[in-house]
Amino acid sequence: MSIRTSLGLASALAIAAATAGHADTLSGTVTIATVNNGDMIRMQGLTSAFNEAYPDITLEWVTLEENVLRQRVTQDIAARGGQFDVMTIGTYEVPIWGRNGWLVSLNDLPAEWDAEDLLPAIRDGLTVDGELYAAPFYGESSMVMYRTDLMEEAGLEMPEAPTWEFIREAAAAMTGGNTYGICLRGKAGWGENMAFLTAMANSFGARWFDEDWQAQFDSAEWAQTLDFYMDLMTNYGPPGAANNGFNENLTLFQQGRCGMWIDATVAASFVTNPSDSTVAEHVGFALAPDNGLGRRGNWLWAWSLAIPAGSQATDAAKAFITWATSREYTALVAENEGWANVPPGTRTSLYENPEYLEAASFAEMTLRSINSADPTNPAVDPVPYTGVQFVAIPEFAGFATEVGQEFANALAGQQSVEQALANAQALTTDAMEAAGY
Repeated sequence: MSIRTSLGLASALAIAAATAGHADTLSGTVTIATVNNGDMIRMQGLTSAFNEAYPDITLEWVTLEENVLRQRVTQDIAARGGQFDVMTIGTYEVPIWGRNGWLVSLNDLPAEWDAEDLLPAIRDGLTVDGELYAAPFYGESSMVMYRTDLMEEAGLEMPEAPTWEFIREAAAAMTGGNTYGICLRGKAGWGENMAFLTAMANSFGARWFDEDWQAQFDSAEWAQTLDFYMDLMTNYGPPGAANNGFNENLTLFQQGRCGMWIDATVAASFVTNPSDSTVAEHVGFALAPDNGLGRRGNWLWAWSLAIPAGSQATDAAKAFITWATSREYTALVAENEGWANVPPGTRTSLYENPEYLEAASFAEMTLRSINSADPTNPAVDPVPYTGVQFVAIPEFAGFATEVGQEFANALAGQQSVEQALANAQALTTDAMEAAGY
């Protein structure tokens, strides 16, 4: 047995001892629906470590693209279909589903798991009336990731807190040859292009609704937001951007095709990993841009593990969630992949760990970005909703995906910005009237 394997086994057994205490009595099959992001794929690869601690629990993985995952788990939980015992869901779904009684409370996870160690901004988003309904696997905001070498060649210096105008200037300066000045989400989806555009719109003074729940896509602020986005993407972005989400832009950046990429802070470990990224040695980080209005274009999110109320394997599912979201799991990943590659953004203790801080050049910027997002006060003007890159009402996922398609059509050249905004205004208004707002 290698030293690394021995260490991984030791950590796995320590997790079982520290967080379960009855691993030998748990058995059954736990079916896990998760997203095809790098951290989740890594978790799946560590199944054998979990089974060293829980030999009688079988893990079955259903790994899906982000939009497909959302559709599948939403349909299943609303119908109480019982296909999954653990669902990977986000900060949007957890409070809504928790209030509906669709999720199992996790307040009884072992004391050693230490809920108080969770970052307050992340924990609060997963808690309803004092009940924790999901355990965060990783937390994130969004920030600017950029090529330090290209920035230097352009004769520019990235500010720690850039404006959108600087981003446009830098995108123009770094565009040339096979390199695009900027890569941004264009793929339609409430959690794809609309996550980015909603956060961006906040910094331009736009909002989804006024205080009377009237849609605001006919506002000057939304027109300015979408015009600026279209200018960036049309002049300095990659072709076919309407098909690009997180994973597609991650690949482009790792291949050296993007001068800048504004997206999830969790991507930092992937773009700086020399095993995956051709530009790992030339990546810098900055806060998401602003327009001087007091709001930055960054979001707040956690991919979290939750148990649907219809699960027939609740105890085994809790054992898995406890394992996968514990400090010991973080140490296991560090032993196998290095501290820079552990799941970020969930625990205070991680950002007090000198080994992590030394290995992860992006740690401080990630934490600053997470702490700067305020779901209770996301826009410049008052709004009746919570949520930074989403509106925390059940109907949002449906009409926001339709709005995302309108904006993706504009990016693909199939309609004008004006038509996209008019369509967004009409369909959002219809949806809200139908819902009784």
